[in-house]
Amino acid sequence: MADAAEKISTTDARLGGLSLPVGGWSEAARKDALARVQAMSLPERRDEYWKYTRPDTLTQAGAVPAALFDNDEAPIFGDMDRLNIVFVDGVFDRQASDDLSLEGVTIDRLAEAKTDIHWARDLYGVLEAKGQNPVPRPLAALNTAFASDGVVIHVTGKPSKPINLTYHHRSETSDAILHHVIRVDAGAEVTVLESGPAAARFNKCMEVDVADGATFHHVRAQGRDHERRAATHIFARLGTESVFKSFTLTANGVLTRNECVIELTGDDAVAHVAGACVGDGDFHHDDTVFITHDAVNCESRQVFKKVLRNGATGVFQGKILVKKDAQKTDGYQISQSLLLDEDSQFLAKPELEIYADDVACSHGSTSGAIDEDALFYLRSRGVPEGPATDLLTLAFLAEAVEEIENEDLRDEINDRLAAWLERHRS
Repeated sequence: MADAAEKISTTDARLGGLSLPVGGWSEAARKDALARVQAMSLPERRDEYWKYTRPDTLTQAGAVPAALFDNDEAPIFGDMDRLNIVFVDGVFDRQASDDLSLEGVTIDRLAEAKTDIHWARDLYGVLEAKGQNPVPRPLAALNTAFASDGVVIHVTGKPSKPINLTYHHRSETSDAILHHVIRVDAGAEVTVLESGPAAARFNKCMEVDVADGATFHHVRAQGRDHERRAATHIFARLGTESVFKSFTLTANGVLTRNECVIELTGDDAVAHVAGACVGDGDFHHDDTVFITHDAVNCESRQVFKKVLRNGATGVFQGKILVKKDAQKTDGYQISQSLLLDEDSQFLAKPELEIYADDVACSHGSTSGAIDEDALFYLRSRGVPEGPATDLLTLAFLAEAVEEIENEDLRDEINDRLAAWLERHRS
């Protein structure tokens, strides 16, 4: 009873510091989400899916201050031809953003999309609410209720360039809650990029509806801020012969938890989720993934690689659920960590739950140190220890990075990883 009372108290304190947006087409969904948060209460360490990660700083009433981080590194994706949409401490920056007009896509700001007949009305909060079963995700429901900004993107064709959501952190006490809704129509295709630290504390939710024959590519780079605390959520629904591919690079940050919940509802759908994480010192990174196969002949891949040093912690919780009629499912899951010292740790919880009998599903999880034989080989051929270690580390991360289809984006991510490793050499 004491634990329950503490959870309720924490939830009430957090909700008491927030204002529920009123009016417009999202009001009913927000009220429903608020009721769900109050019924579930916010997470705490004793909850099954939070036993490896302390949620305290994500749920307390005020954000823990995060010092601004000076970085003279060029912005990632900055040299690419892209439509750039900028948020500063969780608020849309119209002057810093490009014009939102782009062929094959309609983009509106969540805070300004007020008409009752807006297409996003039928999607906002819907995938998030469905994603609460069988595992409760109260931080996502909190987001749906209180998100003050974001974008709603309707893709009707094949835009000529990616859409880049860029986040900036300018206040040491900022507490940002953003919600994006993306609908990709049948046969359409889009690439969405995300970059930047966003805020001292960041809660983001993205709902993605990928229709029959549609394709959604997503590449996210989290970093450039040592004291960030973030909880992100992606909820995706896939139609027949649709494709969903998401990759996340995470560097720095005190606490990052990325949740991805995907439901394959149409036959012959493909879902790939991958991540490369590099952490040093006071760093805790948690990838939690839940993929449900509910159609025939679908494919899913989860590929996560973490490089940890100086006491950093990595977490992976991945599940593949195959329902009884989802025959010919191909599900693959791999999570691996490279521990560069004896103080770091990797905590893994891979799961398979299968009710169909004609499937090919596998999972694996390993931890290890640098291959001393390979390191000796490189050093014996004149490569100094630092660069040799970096080469082996990049080779370890390669399987995850290769999940990015676009070669330019793949090269950009590899360049960022190489630069981070060079800066963090012993």
